[in-house]
Amino acid sequence: MAITLCHQNDIPEGESRGFELPQINLMAIRKRGIIYLYLNRCPHLGIPLDWEPHRFLDNEGQYIRCMNHGALFTIDEGECILGPCAGQSLMSVEYQLEDGNIIIPQEALPAVR
Repeated sequence: MAITLCHQNDIPEGESRGFELPQINLMAIRKRGIIYLYLNRCPHLGIPLDWEPHRFLDNEGQYIRCMNHGALFTIDEGECILGPCAGQSLMSVEYQLEDGNIIIPQEALPAVR
């Protein structure tokens, strides 16, 4: 079984979008036409990164920002470059594009408690 998040065009270039699934929360960022998909969970405290719906990027749109303590993560690798979790990374989630739809195979969803 697979989960369809949305069509890739539903995430505008340079913007982010959050998704609340029954088992986990995800975030997607589109940069240079590529969709990056991560678990919406700070590696420092294990809490969501956004403080407003779909707001995951810093003001310049260059980094993913944890709105709880200001940690910055690279968009393409999810690596924390500033903050209390420096050196740790966001958990990426594998997906497939089918007719432009972002599809996550069930087995690609991380088990999170």
